[in-house]
Amino acid sequence: MKLPLKHIVILVICSLIGIFVYQAYWLTGLYRTMKSEMESNIRDAMRTSDFNEVVLRINDLQKDNVEHGSVTVSAGYDADGHSLVTQQTISYTDSTRQDTIHSRTETSVDTVKTVGNDPEAVASSESGLDVLLKKQDSLKELLISIQQGIHSGVDTYIDVNLQRYDSLLTHVMKEHNLSIPHHTLLIYTGTCADSSIIYIDTLGMAGDSSYIPSPKAIRFDYEFNRHRSQRYQLIFEPIDSLVLKQMTGILVTSFVILLILGFSFWFLIRTLLKQKTLDEMKSDFTNNITHELKTPIAVAYAANDALLNFNQAEEKSKRDQYLRISQEQLQRLSGLVEQILSMGMERRKTFRLHPEEINLKELIIPLVEQHQLKADKPVHISLDMKPETLVIVADRTHFSNIISNLIDNAVKYSKEEAELSIYCRQTGETVTISVTDRGIGIPLDKQKHIFDKFYRVPTGNLHNIKGYGLGLFYVKSMVEKHGGTITVKSEPDKGSTFTITL
Repeated sequence: MKLPLKHIVILVICSLIGIFVYQAYWLTGLYRTMKSEMESNIRDAMRTSDFNEVVLRINDLQKDNVEHGSVTVSAGYDADGHSLVTQQTISYTDSTRQDTIHSRTETSVDTVKTVGNDPEAVASSESGLDVLLKKQDSLKELLISIQQGIHSGVDTYIDVNLQRYDSLLTHVMKEHNLSIPHHTLLIYTGTCADSSIIYIDTLGMAGDSSYIPSPKAIRFDYEFNRHRSQRYQLIFEPIDSLVLKQMTGILVTSFVILLILGFSFWFLIRTLLKQKTLDEMKSDFTNNITHELKTPIAVAYAANDALLNFNQAEEKSKRDQYLRISQEQLQRLSGLVEQILSMGMERRKTFRLHPEEINLKELIIPLVEQHQLKADKPVHISLDMKPETLVIVADRTHFSNIISNLIDNAVKYSKEEAELSIYCRQTGETVTISVTDRGIGIPLDKQKHIFDKFYRVPTGNLHNIKGYGLGLFYVKSMVEKHGGTITVKSEPDKGSTFTITL
């Protein structure tokens, strides 16, 4: 069962829309995922940079151990296995004083389960420690809590180095391909003695001095102490354009795929439309060629019947007239058959021309006389040829058909009286042959189709000009087989000029 063309077009359009919607949905999801991942990388960069900044401050303190004492910062389980301990011990010694700062922070942990008589320091299961490790969110919170505990201990002795933190943050962000202008703020949040008023103070700012945040700038906060009173704040412009930049390759690839699919579907629909048009042309051709073939057969049959059955053969003038009519119709029939056969043969690999030297004037004059005799209207044809002995190398039969078709078209599409001019010139090794008429002409938008197979210029409801859309297609095919080109210049109601260049 064949689907109508409009149903195929609808299916193709629906398929394209479906592919486009799915692609847009997939790209939107990818954009959100990449944006979320980028924001997560920024938060991780802030936490990592804070940890590195603390470690560097501890290293600074350790460098002072030789002259001023020792620094110990530790965190872990105590000896009883029931408490998580974060401990900072800082001993400061010089020639005049000796101070020891010791802080101990305990966070209670659930009672440890026992298996047999042995207590465990961590949650027990058949798989052991991996139960804890699989809870990545809990583990991350634990690490952050430990980091905050270390932070609090170190902060009591040495202040945060904001410039160093910003340098570390910039470096880590570059590793994540996040080289963006930004400001880094150190913010303190406190309350009055009676806790009735909360105030926020900016203790310092680092980052790009030339960067001025816009109203659309976004902010990321990282609270680094246990009391949540101090935090780093990172300020920069929205990362939408940065995400899109990282998606450039995917977006370009998706666009190219959609472009290829769109072109493929367009070409498919165009091919189907051309196929439908070709089928319609073939139907018109079948109807036209049937009429064209039946006409000479009927005329020749009638003439022959008159000679045989109505005693027309006894009178010489009548006999000659009917025989001449039969001969003309048989020649016309032969020409039709020759063109139809040529249409099938010219595309075969075995098709070959048989070129020979032809005197162009000797070829054209008989064709002119033939068309003047058979035309049903007055025909005036002028021939302008230089040199008079112009010779070309071509296949005699097919080149004769080429000129005959052009003359026939010029006569058919002329009005009450046909006025034609044939112009032949040789310039160097190039031969130019033009056939000009003063007929009805061809509209500009139809000229590009007149050499198509089965195509006939629409003439509204007028069907007084017989044809089957093969003549000019045959002419163009044969001219190209001879290695030449054919062009047309025409204006409606002023006539047409067909020019062959060999």
